[in-house]
Amino acid sequence: MSRYTEILEKIWGYPSFRAMQEDIIISVADHNKDTLGLLPTGGGKSILFQVPALAKKGVCIVVTPLIALMKDQVENLKRQNIKAIAVYTGMTRHEIGIALDNIVFGNYKFLYLSPERLGTELFLAKLPSMNINLIAIDEAHCISQWGYDFRPSYLKIADIRQHLPNIPILALTATATPEVADDIQEKLQFKEPNLFRKSFERTNLIYIVRKVEDKLRYLLKIAKTTKGTAVVYVRNRKKTREIAQFLQKNNISADYFHAGIDPKEKDRKQDAWKNNKIRIIVSTNAFGMGIDKSDVRFVVHMGLPDTVEAYFQEAGRGGRDEKTAYAVLLYNNMDIANLKRSIANAYPEREMIKKIYTALANFLQIPIGAGKGFSYDFNISEFARRYKLPILQVFSSLKFLQREGYLEFTEEIFQSSKLIFNVGQEDLYRFQVANANLDAFIKLILRTYSGVFSNYTNINEYRLAKKVNTTKDVIYKYLQKLAKFKIITYIPQRKTPYIIYTEERLDDKSVWISKNNYDNLKNRQIQRIDSIINYITNNDKCRSQMLLAYFGEKDAKECGNCDYCSRKEKQSILKKEYDLIKLKAKELTENKAVTFKELIDKIDKDEDKVIKIIRELQENKIIITDDKLKLVWAE
Repeated sequence: MSRYTEILEKIWGYPSFRAMQEDIIISVADHNKDTLGLLPTGGGKSILFQVPALAKKGVCIVVTPLIALMKDQVENLKRQNIKAIAVYTGMTRHEIGIALDNIVFGNYKFLYLSPERLGTELFLAKLPSMNINLIAIDEAHCISQWGYDFRPSYLKIADIRQHLPNIPILALTATATPEVADDIQEKLQFKEPNLFRKSFERTNLIYIVRKVEDKLRYLLKIAKTTKGTAVVYVRNRKKTREIAQFLQKNNISADYFHAGIDPKEKDRKQDAWKNNKIRIIVSTNAFGMGIDKSDVRFVVHMGLPDTVEAYFQEAGRGGRDEKTAYAVLLYNNMDIANLKRSIANAYPEREMIKKIYTALANFLQIPIGAGKGFSYDFNISEFARRYKLPILQVFSSLKFLQREGYLEFTEEIFQSSKLIFNVGQEDLYRFQVANANLDAFIKLILRTYSGVFSNYTNINEYRLAKKVNTTKDVIYKYLQKLAKFKIITYIPQRKTPYIIYTEERLDDKSVWISKNNYDNLKNRQIQRIDSIINYITNNDKCRSQMLLAYFGEKDAKECGNCDYCSRKEKQSILKKEYDLIKLKAKELTENKAVTFKELIDKIDKDEDKVIKIIRELQENKIIITDDKLKLVWAE
């Protein structure tokens, strides 16, 4: 057993790696090579950097844009008694400083970072004191402008290489075409190309596409005839609730999920679904990322995703236990028309983007020449309402301004309340003696939470209130008092998106939207929309073959299970049956004339099918009627 397998079994309980996992680990850990791993959704990507990082002294930097996933992985590692910290947009400078100091001095193994944090002065000042053993880049397709989810902040990742020239990079993604895979390696400055690509083929996942007008009726049929848990993807938040209620009214256990739900409700809904208390979750694409549930038996899309990449990733959440699962996509002509029209909202006119840039600066009260390096709470709905702007075009414009490097826009982030003690235990004891009215409350915090002297610790005011039979407001007032005395730093719970200005505010005439970031990307998106439309409307090819060809696997075999393959097999069976009946009819009529009834009686097959085929043979003049009205073979 290799040392990597020992770690895998000891920490995660798996006796062996999946195909290609250990090869990737050996490449990056033993041979110190920059490595790109392409594995399908559910392929066990986090294992690929967690295992080699644990096998070596030092810290693994993990770069990911998904804050929810980042937090989830940190909590999962902590449950395994592995020290991990996350640093991301929205944390205070003091929080970040404490976290980075703990990486330097605290024997931590993993530092999760959002990409924009890599280039900050604070991080670069601490970096020389960190013992880094690996740099892992999750969702690596975000670095490619040709990828479906390009993020400009990823382009800055390569800059860290000048500070860590001998540390290998492990880049990971579940969705990359060959062109994007080449681009990832170039942008991350790989010393030499080094790609490990596991086939994206999912032999247990059955792809089905149906053109239907009454999607709800079809969904209900699926839910009633297919056992197990499921995800149903829809295009907007309103539909999540409507469809969940429809399923509930038809006695199907269901709930809904989208990014706008209160974080506590999100956690409750996710946990209920993960623990099989809820069977079907109806969601926007906000659901599923990083949620490790292996026994999803069917994934239904009630509309068209924007890209093949998005569809493949979402559909791939079914059947991670390698047992049979179904990926069903339902559409109608209206869906195709709406998808084509979506280009207008996704690519506002350049003048509209500039108008939104200026309105944003006015909304945040940022004068020309100011704002660089600052982050601002941002309510996109209020902004759109105040300036009478279409919210979808606002969202898209912010993405363009982000691509050009003017700002960073992070979507809704929930942060728990947190605190850290600013004084040591001796000074705290003296404070407690001098302030007897706060002594019991301080002891309550110390009994409830550990690590509060060295780390910012997430706290729950409601939990504290329940412990001493009081209200959340009372707890909040006590925390504010301790903060006022500078005994603690207390950061209340918050839920808000952020705007971070990466450059000072310009006048709108100086705002430039490049051809590369607009025209070329628009053409790419039109191609992607054409690809997803081709996937659903092409009924003459295996669904799995089409998907695999999109990702560069041109020689894939037919899956034998999708709607096309099933139809083809059925047609093949029907043809064989047709040929057998035709052959028998020839034997009976070639040298002897028989009546229609005699012919039917002598062919030992389903009578209705025999009659239908004999009629067809007559219509085609293969069997004819003689002058005595008997049947004879004409060929």
